[in-house]
Amino acid sequence: MQNELLWLVMLLANFLMIILAYRLFGKWGLIMWIPISVIVANIQVIQTVKLFGLVSTLGNIVYATSFLVTDILSENYGKKEAKKAVWIGFFSLISMTLLMNMALQFIPFSGDDFAATAHSATSTIFSLMPRIAIASLAAYLLSQRHDVWAFHFWKNRFSKDNQLWIRNNLSTMVSQLIDSSVFVLIAFWGVYEGIVLLEIFITTYILKWVVAAADTPFVYWAKGIFKKNRFWMD
Repeated sequence: MQNELLWLVMLLANFLMIILAYRLFGKWGLIMWIPISVIVANIQVIQTVKLFGLVSTLGNIVYATSFLVTDILSENYGKKEAKKAVWIGFFSLISMTLLMNMALQFIPFSGDDFAATAHSATSTIFSLMPRIAIASLAAYLLSQRHDVWAFHFWKNRFSKDNQLWIRNNLSTMVSQLIDSSVFVLIAFWGVYEGIVLLEIFITTYILKWVVAAADTPFVYWAKGIFKKNRFWMD
């Protein structure tokens, strides 16, 4: 159960760091979290583990929290700010992929064993990035743009504060289905056998679904922070 316990601890840690960033830096704390979540997720995703009896990749939690952030931005600041955050995440992923793959073209200093080891380790992680990045970019844009649109679509129908959980969950859970489908097919098709690929897809979506359900109290928490500190949080 070590992996499962660590997963739950990581889940709580991500939510609390988002709230802390919001309290410390206001709206820009939320926007700052988007590139953090995208970059960290695309590094963690190369690690495959067993979770709840199924094969899964890491990175699901931190990536799924980006939907929490765009929903908070949509709720408190409107569609324009949420879209801005989405494009910032998109730009950060392209920048990381380009800069890290440029760095891999350098020849490490031959007289330094540590430099050679570091180059090899970095190459192991980031040489996979182009395919992962393409998968992420496609999945990210499709799912996040849908999430922002869907949140406001449902907000027009469920606009009361006590209905926030409805618009949050309806928008996020469908968006994460789109994200998981696109990402797994592009990133892992041909890399894993069919049954493993299916397990990765199922666990990826289920775990993101759990994150979406678990983030509901934190959406309300962020809403409360905004109401109490409206002028400062802008």
